Amino acid sequence: MIIYKFHAGNLVKNGGFEVGPHVFKNFSTGILVLPKRQDLYSPIPGWILESLKPVKYIDSKHFNVPSGFAAVEFVGGRETAIAQIIRTVPNKFYNLTFTIGDAKNGCHGSMTVEAFAGKQTVKVPFTSQGKGWFKTASLRFQAVSDRTRITFFNPFYHTKMHDFGHMCGPVLDDVRVYPVA
Repeated sequence: MIIYKFHAGNLVKNGGFEVGPHVFKNFSTGILVLPKRQDLYSPIPGWILESLKPVKYIDSKHFNVPSGFAAVEFVGGRETAIAQIIRTVPNKFYNLTFTIGDAKNGCHGSMTVEAFAGKQTVKVPFTSQGKGWFKTASLRFQAVSDRTRITFFNPFYHTKMHDFGHMCGPVLDDVRVYPVA
């Protein structure tokens, strides 16, 4: 039995990526989730894959994820972005927090995740040794309308340490948006 973890007051739907495509119990290399232009309905509820390349849906049994059952890994380099449109109040301030890192799958190098919300953006760099390390980042933004798009983007290509033909990238998990009191 899977228990889904929801945070009261979080404006992001499925921010922990707990609901997504089926993961096989005894075998998983992750699941490539196709972009919106190829799949009309996202297999990760609440999220829009608005890029040219897929993201990889990974589970905690086979990969290192920051919290809960699953996360997404940006495997397509600069052509990989995932977004969600949330309800906001114009001119009100909000705090976006999220966790990034690596899946402990041999992916290495200097990585960056860019987050966009409203008119604000933040670039969060980190260096991966491929051993399952994570950090939390935040972005304070002001809503400009009653709907705000939050977007996460990976600007670089990455490969595994011992397999330069295998694409990999940073992991995103635990996305939250709360109004600033």
